[in-house]
Amino acid sequence: MCWIDLVGGVSPLAESKPRNTHFCFVHGRGRRRQGQCEQNRMDLSIDTRKRNFSSMDFSLCLSSPIISILVHFLLVASLLCPACSSDIGNTPVANQTFKPQEEIHKLNIIRTRLQQINKPAVKTIQSPDGDVIDCVVSHQQPAFDHPMLKGQKPLDPPERPKGHNPMDMSENFQSWTMSGESCPEGTIPIRRVTEQDMLRASSVSRFGRKIRRRVRRDTNSNGHEHAVGYVSGEQYYGAKASINVWAPRVANQDEFSLSQMWVISGSFGDDLNTIEAGWQVSPELYGDRYPRFFTYWTSDAYQATGCYNLLCSGFVQTNNKIAIGAAISPTSSYAGGQFDISLLIWKDPKHGNWWLEFGSGILVGYWPSFLFTHLRDHASMVQFGGEIVNSRQSGTHTSTQMGSGHFAGEGFGKASYFRNMQVVDWDNNLVPLSNLRVLADHPNCYDIQGGINNVWGNYFYYGGPGRNVRCP
Repeated sequence: MCWIDLVGGVSPLAESKPRNTHFCFVHGRGRRRQGQCEQNRMDLSIDTRKRNFSSMDFSLCLSSPIISILVHFLLVASLLCPACSSDIGNTPVANQTFKPQEEIHKLNIIRTRLQQINKPAVKTIQSPDGDVIDCVVSHQQPAFDHPMLKGQKPLDPPERPKGHNPMDMSENFQSWTMSGESCPEGTIPIRRVTEQDMLRASSVSRFGRKIRRRVRRDTNSNGHEHAVGYVSGEQYYGAKASINVWAPRVANQDEFSLSQMWVISGSFGDDLNTIEAGWQVSPELYGDRYPRFFTYWTSDAYQATGCYNLLCSGFVQTNNKIAIGAAISPTSSYAGGQFDISLLIWKDPKHGNWWLEFGSGILVGYWPSFLFTHLRDHASMVQFGGEIVNSRQSGTHTSTQMGSGHFAGEGFGKASYFRNMQVVDWDNNLVPLSNLRVLADHPNCYDIQGGINNVWGNYFYYGGPGRNVRCP
């Protein structure tokens, strides 16, 4: 067989054996006619039949010069590419023939999607880690493609929760800012999505979305494993925590390791609503193994709504200093320096939108309330912790690390942590957690240990190495 790749090359995959089959083609019909072709068959000598296929003289019974030209063209084509004259009934050949068209169609879909995601930039910044950051005018960001946001502009900052004292300091915690470049006022920085980013995705249609899965923490979660602390049973209007940042090893491209907060409401069925933020290492989504700041949302249990970062219309960014999806720097080191980021998510009492603050008082943006059903009112659960994907590619548990890659019992400087965890109550007050529970799906692979003190308030250590003698 032969097939044509996307750059026009022809690759012979197999050769067809020459046949001494003699056909007579009749205009308008694809069958042999015995009477008219009898003499032609007799004219072929024994010596002629023994010659090489390429020099064989075909005596063709033709009733039209057009057919004659067509037949000669087909003969020349068969000599140039013998594999193309394979049996018509060979199904695999037919599939290979259409593969280039399928690939071209896929690339056209990708390029159309890239045009939707990557908005025109007034300035472009090259990050030291390889990212390209586009400075996009605020009201032209992807969120405003949403029908309910068209023609609008980002809202002004809301009232922050009582008991929260932001310092409103400028911090350099993302790699792209280290060049000294910044986006102008009135624009937002957006990490540019490339064709390679989309080609790595398991499905172009699902690019930028999580796999649908159960959120309740159990051992049957489609390869997703967790070590989390959570609160439930009350009405929650936000959450806050400081999250230790590491660069855990991720064993396979289709796996990830993340640490995040979940603000959750719904029945844990198809109507599940979540708002999520944290850091993640995801080779499939980003093409590298840097820890990156990310956001996520869904209003239907990860089915058709929601996405990571700004990869769909939803989250409205208001800040020109944060690039969602960009790498975080510095990171923590084992028995060395420790680095954490503070995240606050809360519901604006006036307009009902869910806002996100990063670091020391930097407002990133908001999720409009109309994106959700249950979260239009309040959350019914808040979770904090780590999650990994265990694909079991080699038939054993993955060696993808969670957190620092070390178990909770190793403590500060060695195990990853969440500290100063709080929730926002009905009156927009930040309050301590009253009933924190901790849970690890597979404690021999990744575990968690909680505690409370005067400096860190509610906290826990969590994580692990994945595959080990107790986690085969």
